[in-house]
Amino acid sequence: MSQGLVLAVDTATDSVVAGVAELRDGEVRVLAERVVADHRRHAELLTTLVAECLAESGTARTELTAVVVGCGPGPFTGLRVGMATGAAFADGLGIPAYGVCSLDALAVDAGPDDAGSRALVVTDARRREVYWALYEGGRRVRGPEVTAPAVVAEELAPDVAGGRIGAVAGSAAHLELAGWTGDPPATGVPTVRGVVMAAAADIVAGAEPEPLVPLYLRRPDAVEQKARRAGAAR
Repeated sequence: MSQGLVLAVDTATDSVVAGVAELRDGEVRVLAERVVADHRRHAELLTTLVAECLAESGTARTELTAVVVGCGPGPFTGLRVGMATGAAFADGLGIPAYGVCSLDALAVDAGPDDAGSRALVVTDARRREVYWALYEGGRRVRGPEVTAPAVVAEELAPDVAGGRIGAVAGSAAHLELAGWTGDPPATGVPTVRGVVMAAAADIVAGAEPEPLVPLYLRRPDAVEQKARRAGAAR
């Protein structure tokens, strides 16, 4: 499929992202986009934002040809909302749903993907940790991982000091904790363009999408708390 109308959603960060884009010959044109920073209302907001984007872009649901969903890494509840919504739209319309790493979507907007250039993407994982991934020439070469910011700073210190990281994306505060001292990130949350571009090659090729699988990278908070209580009781 060389062209089509794509619904994009991402709830891997504290923001709810939704939009409609036209994919034509591998290029993305965003027709409507909504980004709302409210991590407590993902479920309440997402369906409404999707409806607004469909209306603004003049797109009927039946005109959509694919859905792309950011699959994290991110918190359990947020990811579940985005993936369930995206899957429901795809199933109801009989169209494919492609899952992408949300850090890959952020990397699209980080900067140029020239061969040899490196980009670092860092987001808030809570619990004093970060999600991160490293890209070279537009391709992910490390991650996604969840670690303390100090671990990222130590591992990437030679790259940062040597000027080999030319672009960053994600949380400015957590990039700083991870040792970044350069310009602020190009974007803090995934964009509709980034989400669609992360899946563009597969969509254009008509590839069969893999099942949507959330990238938690660790157990949900409730499971961790239960495990700690069980250990304390022994």
